[in-house]
Amino acid sequence: MTAADTSADSPAARYAAARARQSASRTRLAEFRRVLDFPLDDFQERACEALEEGRGVLVAAPTGAGKTVVGEFAVHLALATGRKAFYTTPIKALSNQKYADLARRHGADNVGLLTGDTTLNGDAPVVVMTTEVLRNMLYAGSTALDGLGYVVMDEVHYLADRFRGPVWEEVIIHLSDDVQLVSLSATVSNAEEFGDWLEMVRGDTTVVVSERRPVPLWQHVLVASANPTGADRHAARPGFGADLLDLYAGHVDPTDPGVNPPINPDLLAAFRAAPRSGPDGRRGAGDRGYRGRGGRRPGPDRSGFTRRTPSRFSVVDALDEDALLPAIYFIFSRAGCEGAVTQCLTAGLRLTSAEEEAEIRRVAEERTATIPTEDLDVLGYWTWSESLARGVAAHHAGMLPVFKETVEELFSRGLIKVVFATETLALGINMPARSVVLERLVKWDGSAHVDVTPGEYTQLTGRAGRRGIDVEGHAVVVDHAGLDPVQLAGLASKRLYPLRSSFRPTYNMAVNLVAQVGRDRARDVLETSFAQFQADRGVVGLAKQAQAHAEALDGYAQAMTCDRGDFAQYAALRRRITQRESDLSRAASRSRRAEVVAAFERLRPGDVVEVPSGRRAGYVVVLDPGDGAGFDGPRPTVLTQDRAVKKLTVADAPGGVRVVTRVKVPKAFNPRVPAQRRDLASSLRNALGALDEPGSRPGRAARGRSGAADDAELARLRAQLRAHPCHGCPDREDHARWAERWARLKKEHDQLVRRVEGRTGSIAKLFDRTCDVLLELGYLERADARGTAGPASLAIAVDGDGDTADEAPDTGGDATDGLVHAGGLRVTADGRWLRRLYAENDLLLAECLRRGVWEDLDAPALAAVVSTCVYSGRRDEPTDPNVPGGPHGPLARALDATVRVWSEVEDLESAHRLEATGQLDDGLVVAVHRWAVGRSLDAVLRGSEIAAGDFVRWCKQVIDVLDQLAGAAPTPALRRTAVQAIDRLRRGVVAYSSV
Repeated sequence: MTAADTSADSPAARYAAARARQSASRTRLAEFRRVLDFPLDDFQERACEALEEGRGVLVAAPTGAGKTVVGEFAVHLALATGRKAFYTTPIKALSNQKYADLARRHGADNVGLLTGDTTLNGDAPVVVMTTEVLRNMLYAGSTALDGLGYVVMDEVHYLADRFRGPVWEEVIIHLSDDVQLVSLSATVSNAEEFGDWLEMVRGDTTVVVSERRPVPLWQHVLVASANPTGADRHAARPGFGADLLDLYAGHVDPTDPGVNPPINPDLLAAFRAAPRSGPDGRRGAGDRGYRGRGGRRPGPDRSGFTRRTPSRFSVVDALDEDALLPAIYFIFSRAGCEGAVTQCLTAGLRLTSAEEEAEIRRVAEERTATIPTEDLDVLGYWTWSESLARGVAAHHAGMLPVFKETVEELFSRGLIKVVFATETLALGINMPARSVVLERLVKWDGSAHVDVTPGEYTQLTGRAGRRGIDVEGHAVVVDHAGLDPVQLAGLASKRLYPLRSSFRPTYNMAVNLVAQVGRDRARDVLETSFAQFQADRGVVGLAKQAQAHAEALDGYAQAMTCDRGDFAQYAALRRRITQRESDLSRAASRSRRAEVVAAFERLRPGDVVEVPSGRRAGYVVVLDPGDGAGFDGPRPTVLTQDRAVKKLTVADAPGGVRVVTRVKVPKAFNPRVPAQRRDLASSLRNALGALDEPGSRPGRAARGRSGAADDAELARLRAQLRAHPCHGCPDREDHARWAERWARLKKEHDQLVRRVEGRTGSIAKLFDRTCDVLLELGYLERADARGTAGPASLAIAVDGDGDTADEAPDTGGDATDGLVHAGGLRVTADGRWLRRLYAENDLLLAECLRRGVWEDLDAPALAAVVSTCVYSGRRDEPTDPNVPGGPHGPLARALDATVRVWSEVEDLESAHRLEATGQLDDGLVVAVHRWAVGRSLDAVLRGSEIAAGDFVRWCKQVIDVLDQLAGAAPTPALRRTAVQAIDRLRRGVVAYSSV
């Protein structure tokens, strides 16, 4: 027995250990453990211990690892110590889900819910809310913040989101110092950097990172079967089989594949043998009996055939055969998801038992009981319920919320076996599966097809493997054209991605900060943002690089020293000469191009033209001189000697063109008729033959003298160069090489210095430009503009959930009282209304209110015009709606006025170098107006491409903005109209809420 063992077994050591266990058993964490039905993982233990010790925590762990347990412990601490806890989430669906979980555990009386369209028990000690609601509370100074002890920010990596990310940073920065913050994030590669920032702005923060998945994830590729056997279950559908193969070679640990893991040789062989087809569906290489031309099998780069992608129902069949269901099947298209369900139904796929089918039908009918029968037909209820009964469903943002929630419930209960989903399913809501399938590794990002990033792949496949149910999870990529297994292995092995801030000041943020702390203090606050923190850290690296450049420049300067004179001066002369020669050459090129364009513009039909050089060199006859309004000048249509009809461009004739003769082009000439082209080409050759007689063909123009030869400035510089003392140095060219290196590095150095200056204080500079716009529009004014302000007497009325009260406070007296701070700026009466507008187009809304462009509208028209500030169509095609009331009615006039306001705001933003306010979109005007006047869902959606789920989602966003107008509008009449518009919209399927 060693001394260490003896020491550990000593009475003193045993007594100390017993005291430690006794002490630990009396902690809040011990109480929390006793209510759990599973043991805590190490990372959960460490995070909870730090939280009980009074520190903030950042927990970064994979999807499904159990991060939310730490958030639930914060709730436990709040209830145990008599303090409040706010649990924030990025989306309403996740808020609803978390509310249900916490209410089951702690009782409905202790838990509340606040989202944009739902308010339940807002004064409860534990409130679940969307992050925007908490941000609004902070700016409004809500009394609901009194006694707040803990804030859980679930999915905090959302702060990288371009549109909504800034809200997370606003909350983190503005929360009271005595509030403990629990930040729950996906695994990111710079968690320590994010933790350092939290430490700076929030105080003592413990960073807990876990990269271990609780359920190991296996990577597979599913390829079309080359030779389905008769015993294959897919034999009834020959050629539609699918084989599931591991991605990595057999000796690779899938949980830790390392860098560049070797690929499964069986997979590579399957790729070579996979059945192929061409664009017209013909059999290709890999099909038995196929031969290329001449009986040879074509090479993969010459055949034009690609590997056949397994059909969607055969993929589901293969997963079912290998016991890999339930599965989430990601298809980056709504139409693709619906099409996949239809294909499975058509193929006769059935994945449920009779008992499961009966339960599914019961749940679906119960969930949709409140929807009128006539609306069920419009919503495609019968096809939807039939697909559910067979264990197959779609899930995407275009679905009605009640449909999506029904799918989520049935899938979570294991009744639905496969869900075809868009990537939105990967964000937030809890729907774990045994397997996750990706149909492609390319997606449409709204403007182009882009590759799935490692971070996106990690998030999408993170749902594979149900903790406590599955021993392992499975990520399956379906073979498709262009799939590279090496690229896939790179995606699958890179589990981390960096968290980048998207923070930027908004107009609402600016007026609220100026109102609360003044401009100078507001700049200081914004300098503490994660965006500036990252920029400053980047500056450190840039500054080191600039320092290295400076040292190198000194060395280069020393190396080019000449004993005959100042070689730097001589080198500068050489650079000026080079630059002057380049300028003269460009000017000559522009002049020559202008001459070519002028020659093109003089062409007429029937001109026989010589093109001396370029890819169209030769003789042509002009058929149509073309239009000279284009950027590249005219593009005449011509006929060549070999009867080809071409478009002649300036680039085709860099040396210009010459008219050498003319031929007659018949008025009825049709270039599509070969005989007419042949006859005209014959006339062209005859005309050129006549020119071959002596003296008939025009001579070529003499080449012009170079502009550099006559340039006085260039001659002066060259004379100075020859007269410089260093010109005669025998080591001149050696010095010149060092001088050239110095010049190149100096250019890089200057660019680097400008980057450093641009990053330093970049957020504050953006804030200054934002304030300048608000100053120009009158939402802010200089503190000395109207004398010294009186004592604080103005506050924004808010109710318990942070929303503004229905009636605005009295504006009597100086509306800027209490809004003056030692920053030189104060919020005006107009700015006071802007403080209440949190929508993305906050300034546009404020300007429309201030100018009264919506003042005379009724409730349906107000809802319709507000939709243009909210809605963003999925396509860029312009719309031309038949505006209710006609082109000269109140709504049409209001729409025109709103567009004019938007245009003026955009011009102002452009002048101040700010990102422009989003464009208006009138694609929802008619639908919203119809719904607000009481039309049926069928009448609203008939003739439009708007999906029912999209319509409901956009209506709720319109309601959210109308709710803000109800508290921010400067006149009682408009506030009443906004309230009426909310009531008109919030009916039927739009009014549905799952809580």
